[in-house]
Amino acid sequence: MKTFALFACILSTILVPGALCAGKDKSCETQSCMQVSVQQWGKSPEGEPVQLYTLTDGKGTTVRLSTYGATMQALETPDKNGKVGDIVLGFDDVQGYAKCSSYQGAGIGRYGNRIGGAAFTLDGVKYNVTANEKDNCLHGGKPGYDKLVWDANSISGKGYVGVVMHRLSPDGENGFPGNLDVTITFKLNDKREVSIAYEARTDKATTVNLTHHMYYNLSGDPKKNILGNVVTIYADRTTPVDNELIPTGEIKSVKGTPFDFTKGEKVGARINADDEQIKLGGGYDHNFVFAKADGTLKKQCEVYEPESGRVLEILTTEPAVQFYSGNGLNEPTGKKGIPLGKQCGLCLETQHYPDSPNHANFPSTILRPGELYSTTTVLRLGTK
Repeated sequence: MKTFALFACILSTILVPGALCAGKDKSCETQSCMQVSVQQWGKSPEGEPVQLYTLTDGKGTTVRLSTYGATMQALETPDKNGKVGDIVLGFDDVQGYAKCSSYQGAGIGRYGNRIGGAAFTLDGVKYNVTANEKDNCLHGGKPGYDKLVWDANSISGKGYVGVVMHRLSPDGENGFPGNLDVTITFKLNDKREVSIAYEARTDKATTVNLTHHMYYNLSGDPKKNILGNVVTIYADRTTPVDNELIPTGEIKSVKGTPFDFTKGEKVGARINADDEQIKLGGGYDHNFVFAKADGTLKKQCEVYEPESGRVLEILTTEPAVQFYSGNGLNEPTGKKGIPLGKQCGLCLETQHYPDSPNHANFPSTILRPGELYSTTTVLRLGTK
């Protein structure tokens, strides 16, 4: 009977966009059963079909993932009073993501963040990659992973449901060497945690730095800015930038600067400080180096929104995070027709350092044949 119940649950998902039992022996009709469903969600500008996967824990937490850009389209979670709200900015359809320039919720690759001069040298060979931000390469060039359609399939196990997305990035794509086989696995578990696991293999030495670019607004209302959000980052150093936001190569202590978030600070508390780095970024748009990072999963960031009581904890295996306070946001129409303006969302992009291929003193982002690129970031949701 157990085998039959599980088979019936899986069959219901195949026949209709319905529920998938996660290691349960009972019917999926109960609110407590974790579910995954998939629906057609339009087409890319190139005419490729796009799917939208929905993961839910049956208790108010829902994650929506689009195969266009391996994008987190929504992240719904209850506030301290039980009211569910969407804490990720974005759009209601594929066209919104296709037209946007702010990487809303997108999977980022082959190299997250910036590569100065859109070039690097690897094993004595100079590679010129796509310049899409002045003379620099931003988030993998154009088109980046955010503007491509990924293959996907649903998964489930005891206490979780998820989606695996995959694409093969061909040798020479945007100038990067090597055929890069990339898999991103999203899971929602029964503890209100969303994990994002990245894996990649190559057939030629290359540079890799994968991440996601969610804009969080824990109020659930994009009309409200994020300046009152309390951000904690367990980072004791940053990598200062030049006037094009490319790291200078220096690694500088945050002590006594507007970049010290080790004890939690409101985003807006020092965002207008008389500080050269703040002025260069128009606010925060900098790489923070974690004080304790050894490749194991650790809590490294937290965001708290006092009015809703929502808390987002970020655990990661990565050595750093790019904190962006949404200084340049200017999307005319987001979800429900609401404009996405300056500082209505903040990003905490877990990653290796920007421009690492051009700085020998930064942790390496080189991946070679026979090696496995593997990183994980977990979004832990809660209230207080």
